[in-house]
Amino acid sequence: MREDGKLDYLELPATDLVAHKAFYAQAFGWSFQDYGPDYAAFNEGLDGGFAHDAMTPKPLPILYAHDLEAMQTKVQAAGGVITHPIFAFPGGRRFHFRDPSGNELAVWSEN
Repeated sequence: MREDGKLDYLELPATDLVAHKAFYAQAFGWSFQDYGPDYAAFNEGLDGGFAHDAMTPKPLPILYAHDLEAMQTKVQAAGGVITHPIFAFPGGRRFHFRDPSGNELAVWSEN
């Protein structure tokens, strides 16, 4: 069961998606679900995905929220800086923010 504010997904940039998938499959035995030519999801202990056209050049930890608008308000009230306001993607909606140390994270919801 998904919980508010808990790590739920990890998105990693992949400059060469085919090579990236081949490496993780060979080294660790991972398998993937492709979502078009630019995204491959994995479920290997923590759900995640490799994004060829990633919105950030670094790994992106993604938290969950049942009420995305309320969570965005809480993040801003706590001092987080919104870098990408709420937007839709296949499977849900999310927003990105920077914490006080400059780390970028995202929060997603199915609704």
